[in-house]
Amino acid sequence: MNRQRKAKMSSVQVIALGFFIMILTGTALLMLPVSSRGPGGASFGDALFTATSASCVTGLVMRDTGTYWTTFGQLVIITLIQIGGLGFMTIATLFSLLLRRRLGLREREVVVDSVSYHQLGGIVPFIRFILLGTLLVEGAGAALLSIRFAGQYGLGRGVYYGIWHSVSAFCNAGFDLMGAHFGQFSSFSGYVDDPLVILTLCALILVGGSGFLVWGDLVRNKLRWRRYRLQTKVVLVMNLLLVVGGGALFFLFERDNLGAGRPLREQVLGALFDAVTPRTAGFNSTDTAALSPGSLLFTIMLMFVGGNPGSTAGGIKTTTIFVILLHTFSGVRRQQSANAFGRSIGDSALKRATAVLFTNLLLALAGALVICMVQTLPLQDVLFETFSAIGTAGMTTGITRSLAPVSRAVIIFLMYCGRVGSISFAAALLEKKALPPVTLPPEEITIG
Repeated sequence: MNRQRKAKMSSVQVIALGFFIMILTGTALLMLPVSSRGPGGASFGDALFTATSASCVTGLVMRDTGTYWTTFGQLVIITLIQIGGLGFMTIATLFSLLLRRRLGLREREVVVDSVSYHQLGGIVPFIRFILLGTLLVEGAGAALLSIRFAGQYGLGRGVYYGIWHSVSAFCNAGFDLMGAHFGQFSSFSGYVDDPLVILTLCALILVGGSGFLVWGDLVRNKLRWRRYRLQTKVVLVMNLLLVVGGGALFFLFERDNLGAGRPLREQVLGALFDAVTPRTAGFNSTDTAALSPGSLLFTIMLMFVGGNPGSTAGGIKTTTIFVILLHTFSGVRRQQSANAFGRSIGDSALKRATAVLFTNLLLALAGALVICMVQTLPLQDVLFETFSAIGTAGMTTGITRSLAPVSRAVIIFLMYCGRVGSISFAAALLEKKALPPVTLPPEEITIG
């Protein structure tokens, strides 16, 4: 009976169940007295919120990670982040490879969905490539960060901080341990003028959020632009626009606000970090609550867009926005098809993109409505929190610790939906079924 029931589960159901089990396991471990510094251990609510945020690589926290959790608790959190970032099926595949166990067809299907791969054939070498690439990138990031941290906190703690924050940044998680040195919930505000730390974190965030398929395409075709897949071209162009354009906008928005009186280098580094970290990374080098209204609105937009498909990042993804904008422009210009880089993008991609966009938008707005019903909080802060949760961004204006139990439950639900949805939840809603024998007659309606 159990085998039949398991066989009937779709790939996305298996993935969703796996994340649920991982969250419960993390909650149990974080509730142990050895995980927290306070007497009696963490409460169920704090442990559940933290485990969900770590497993879904979000970064929203009820307790400061560096001061509340012990080294054991921090190791539990970073393990959840690593598994959640790569996908638990990727980690399970690693253990299968180490045990020299062959993957069955069903397992390959689930792994393909978990990393947004395009075919069953070649999935095992692709997983090996992901794991090796992750090890190299996180190792390089840890080495660079350790240079700075070892000089400040000693060799042992510096290397520990370097590895910990490299994993957190690469997985776009947004957890940090800096509260013990710069004040609780300070994130990287103490390094706003440090190019080594800021640029290393930015590189880790962007590489982790680029997408594993893009990695493979870049390695295979080097710098030969014409040979890149359409998805790779879209990802590279969108990343360039969002990072450069976003950094320029933040610089303009904040030059007379947070940037007033600061050296130009510090303003540029701050603007760059503000443009990169909302792409679901969750760190901050400036006070988010003190951002200008324009910066807050733009941050919400970046959190909603997020990273790229098949990556450690969340959000609705850059390709989703690209497809919708492309079809919008082609519709305005009354073109027969939406074309980009010598290729046409069909209506099926538009349907999926529209479903992803409106599903996440409705969830974020519905969550904000529920929170506003149970608590009296500034609307802009509530919207910032819900869009941060559904986009697994982890940024906050500071209201996370003030949330009532019902509001916490809403944020937990949004973080879970955001991570499962970032894998393929929306695609599961549009999973192809057998076509009905009779198609209903069409009828035109007025649009616009």
